[in-house]
Amino acid sequence: MIGRMSTHIILVPGFWLGAWAWDAVAPALRDGGHPVSALTLPGLEPDHPSRTEVGLDDHVDAIEQAVEAARAGGAGRVVLVAHSGAAMPATMVLDRRPDDIAQAVWVDTAPARDGYGMDAELAGGVLPLEAAWESELEEGSMRDLTDEQLETFRARAVPQPGRTVQGPVRVSDPRRLGVPGTVVCCSYSAADFRSYAEQGAGFLAALLDHTALDYVDLPTGHWPMWSRPDELAEVIVAAAAPHAPDDGGQS
Repeated sequence: MIGRMSTHIILVPGFWLGAWAWDAVAPALRDGGHPVSALTLPGLEPDHPSRTEVGLDDHVDAIEQAVEAARAGGAGRVVLVAHSGAAMPATMVLDRRPDDIAQAVWVDTAPARDGYGMDAELAGGVLPLEAAWESELEEGSMRDLTDEQLETFRARAVPQPGRTVQGPVRVSDPRRLGVPGTVVCCSYSAADFRSYAEQGAGFLAALLDHTALDYVDLPTGHWPMWSRPDELAEVIVAAAAPHAPDDGGQS
């Protein structure tokens, strides 16, 4: 790239997923000149021996380590992309390191408020995909996915550590509220996202608190990294572009 330096992008998948979930998106980001780190969070490795012991703080620590590694590698502030349930640890990282995050991209999700947990009463130690499969199908979450994508999802999904579902999110630094963010609205429109937040939907309530959010409509199901990967990559690149530092005209 001439005259610009790239921005490091960290991709964090939602429940049941590993770094592989971004395989159709990451190449386009790299083609745009951006270094990319796609994460598999602790407990989401296929052979993890003790998922029930993995908590939300473990996921926060893993994302923080990725931020630190990017900065140590010469990156400026990073773009943090969180899909679905990954918004909980991503929000906590934003709270702990607001000066290191140039932009947050919330993929069919939203930042969380202090005390939020997706399912505080979850029993059994883990949340397997199978427990949610039928409801996800019925509610339209899987819209636009091919039979092959559905089969791959079901085959590669890993049980989500239960403590990462229960929460709670803990945040306290108001500076996080001013970090620029892009909310990618897939399952619902941007208008619906804002309306549901105003109506008190807990998983969207923090949208009312953050002061520098843009909304992008990308109508599809809840898994746009598979159903509309090229368009999602374009949104992420656009979010990263304003934060690329000037390199003084060097190539």
